[in-house]
Parts: sequence; structure tokens; C-alpha cells
Amino acid sequence: MTHPDLPPPPPPAPVRAQLDGASVRALRADRVRILRELERRSLGPGRLLLLWAVAAVFAIGWSLVGAALLSFETRDPFSVVYGAVFALLGAGVMIPTGFWFAWCVRRDRAMRRLLRAWAEVDPDPAADAWLRSPGMSLFWALASGAVAAFGFYVSFAAAASARPGDTTYGEVAYLIGFGTILWVTGLLGLGKAGAHHRWAVRAFPPPPPAVTGR
Repeated sequence: MTHPDLPPPPPPAPVRAQLDGASVRALRADRVRILRELERRSLGPGRLLLLWAVAAVFAIGWSLVGAALLSFETRDPFSVVYGAVFALLGAGVMIPTGFWFAWCVRRDRAMRRLLRAWAEVDPDPAADAWLRSPGMSLFWALASGAVAAFGFYVSFAAAASARPGDTTYGEVAYLIGFGTILWVTGLLGLGKAGAHHRWAVRAFPPPPPAVTGR
């Protein structure tokens, strides 16, 4: 089953084998349209922004947890109460965000299944050349690599620059956690870009070179 907002799957092979010429041409047109739509939804800039939006909301929740850690370290009764409130607010943001992320993962899997299914419908190496283009995969890889690199820098810099008496455990934990959110987000984007490009290269091989007679 697919999500209701996604295109339908292609007809089964026995049904396709019984189509007449006009129906085959219509199916080919549907294939091109649906493949373009699925690639836009799966690897378009909007999808990358959605991944970053999920990470940003999760980071907001972690910021509230970080404020709770800093409050707990003061060991003042009122600060402990404030810290408990911040911790509850952070959990209230992070837990729904985790469910949101799980929904996005399930939807991505549904789109990948549809991409593979429609790619197998009457493939045309010459017409499918645009699907082998690494443009969007490269865009995802560069943007995600920059986010991952910045996250690694924040995490390791927070640990390396910590000084006893000057830096609290709460500050270090918050910065390392924030950096971890960034580099995990970047690695997810890099993994998706690499997996999509490998699949496209295997699923849509270039047409064989033309043989010219002498």
C-alpha cells in the first residue's frame, strides 16, 4: 500500500501484457510523468528543507533540555523546578518530532518502492537519461556534507575546549548534543543522496553505442 497523496503503482505485468497500442502509449506517458513527480518529491530541494526542518524542531527541543541541564547544575530549589519544566517542554517537542521523522521515513520508503516499480515499466535508456543525472544527488551530498562537517566541528570543539571550573557539564552536553543532531542530519542526507545515485545508475544504464557499418 502507498500513501494516499502519492501516485498509484503501475499495473501488474499480466495486465500490461494485454494493453493495446494506445494504452501502452498512455502508460509510457504516465511513467515519465510519475517518475518525474516521484524524483521531485523524493530528492527535490523541498525534501531537503523538510529534513532540516525536522532537525531544527528536534534541536529546539534539545535546547530546552540543555536549559534544564544548566538549571539542575545550580542546585537551587527554584532552578530545579525550572529545570524540570524545561525538561518536560523539551520532551514534549522531541517526542512528537521523533514520530514526525518516523512518518517521513515511511513515506520515503513508499516513494522508493514506487520509483523502482515504475522504473521497471517499459524502460527506455535514451528517454531515461535524465534519471541518471547526478545533479540533485550532488546537491544533496554537498549541502548535507556541509551540515555534517559543521556538526562534527561543534561536537569535537565543545569537548576539546572544555576547561574544569570554566565549563559546566551541562554546557558540554548541550553543545555535543546539538552538534550530534547536525552531523546525524548531514549523514542522513549523504546516505540518501548516495543510495539514490547508485540505484539510478544501476536501474537506468546508458544506451549501447550505435554500431556503424563500413
